[in-house]
Amino acid sequence: MRVLIDKYIPFLQGVLDSFVETCFLEPEAITPDTVRDVDALILRTRTRCDAALLSGSRVQFIATATIGTDHIDLDYCREHNIRVVSCPGCNAQAVCDYLEEVLNESSKLQILKSSNTPTIGVVGVGHVGSLVAKMAERRGMNVVLNDPPRGLHGNVTTCDIITFHTPLTREGLYPTYHLCDTDFLARCKHGALIINAARGGVVDEQALLCSTQPFVIDTWENEPRINPEVLSRASLASMHIAGYSIQGKRNASLMSLNALCKHFDLPPLTLNSEQLPQGDNNPGWLKRISDQLKANPEQFEQLRKEYKLR
Repeated sequence: MRVLIDKYIPFLQGVLDSFVETCFLEPEAITPDTVRDVDALILRTRTRCDAALLSGSRVQFIATATIGTDHIDLDYCREHNIRVVSCPGCNAQAVCDYLEEVLNESSKLQILKSSNTPTIGVVGVGHVGSLVAKMAERRGMNVVLNDPPRGLHGNVTTCDIITFHTPLTREGLYPTYHLCDTDFLARCKHGALIINAARGGVVDEQALLCSTQPFVIDTWENEPRINPEVLSRASLASMHIAGYSIQGKRNASLMSLNALCKHFDLPPLTLNSEQLPQGDNNPGWLKRISDQLKANPEQFEQLRKEYKLR
């Protein structure tokens, strides 16, 4: 049995070696040729799992060490009996911490209009959104919740801040693709801060460029080929690292490992105890990241790979 693992997923080196053959590759090296004789994949969002990658392979299990699955063709996997698991909630606290840093910087940089008690609208009240709401309440903010599938219909367009924490979906009763579009932004309070740390595509970037609303962006359409005009206009910007923390990565690696062991009837295993370098989490860390990205937009993917976890 062979398992192919994205080399940027930590804590898995050597863990499976007594039971299966493992191979760790760069995302760019995960191709139809390298997966052809593989039984299982443990990947991130950088690998598109569809017929182009999987056809002709013997893959029967895919774990994505992320909360989202929009990079996986779930219909194809169902039709070919490929088990797919994700890691919901693994990085929820990390994203919440990112949002708190956005609020800290927004105050220092005077991105928001002066307001003694600003109101924040949380769109998507799952693992991340629930934590963000509690954090905002702790800071004394008014909170409006919007999550139609959960029966929450608060009017976030009246808020001073609107933050998105939904999956990216294009079908169903409540599709989220371009949920924040030209019409949505036109209904927003003038000067309301828009934050996308959910998925690229939840916010229509062209609509942002046509509006006067300030915005903070971590997840982008067409990553890693980000729009330089969107980057230059952003009040703060980062390279899809809102959920990047040591604990969040450990959570995702462990959830992926447990799911693989269960699927293939392997004994319970523990993660490698490797220590990752601690990144910059001192006050102002997001502004420093934003300045670095704006100075080097062509290095989006490299900066993301080299990011030291908070």
